[in-house]
Amino acid sequence: MDLSKKTILVVDDEQDLLDLIEYNLKKEGYNVIKAENGLEGIKAAREHHPNLVLLDIMMPKMDGIETCEHLRADPELKHIPIIFLTARSDEKTEIEGLDKGADDFITKPISTTKLLSRINAVMRRFEETEEEEQVLDVHDLKIDKERYIVTRGDEEFQLPRKEFELLYYLASRKGKVRDRQTLLNKVWGDNIYVVDRTVDVHVRKIREKLGDHYIETVKGVGYRFKD
Repeated sequence: MDLSKKTILVVDDEQDLLDLIEYNLKKEGYNVIKAENGLEGIKAAREHHPNLVLLDIMMPKMDGIETCEHLRADPELKHIPIIFLTARSDEKTEIEGLDKGADDFITKPISTTKLLSRINAVMRRFEETEEEEQVLDVHDLKIDKERYIVTRGDEEFQLPRKEFELLYYLASRKGKVRDRQTLLNKVWGDNIYVVDRTVDVHVRKIREKLGDHYIETVKGVGYRFKD
């Protein structure tokens, strides 16, 4: 394996599709690790620590949703970008996948060109967020992007990935109002269709855990972290 190249883990039980994706990703300059089910995928992720995971949903032994949950619960793996690539196209499955922490949701079939474009877009977005300030001290909160942990005094909160990223984005722009569409684009990505209520649900969950005095609703506009 060429350690100078980024590595993508592809988890899918369709061998022909695995081989096709592997061929095209290698042409694009990536290392590729393959796994045929969720259990193999988790094992490969722990062994190789890939830069991105491309994950099917309907697989034997462990499906993609459960695999995503395991990856997000692992302190060593929870920051790795995850893209679902699946034949499931219903909105409920898409919302569930994104709520479990996926960074994108792609429905099969998709052209190789579009797939590579979506992978590269998630990679770029992840690299941009890596360059941001790693620890924010706002009010009585310490928001640690390196460990994805929020602390308040002796209390420690481990928020799900998208809740954390939404909190971090608003807190890093303290006092500035952001509408729902901007929040969707910045936290979930502008290539992903997610309904506006997704933002409202995540804000509600953050308030339930941290209290409702940090994020303010600006009626008819969006949200801001209180200055």
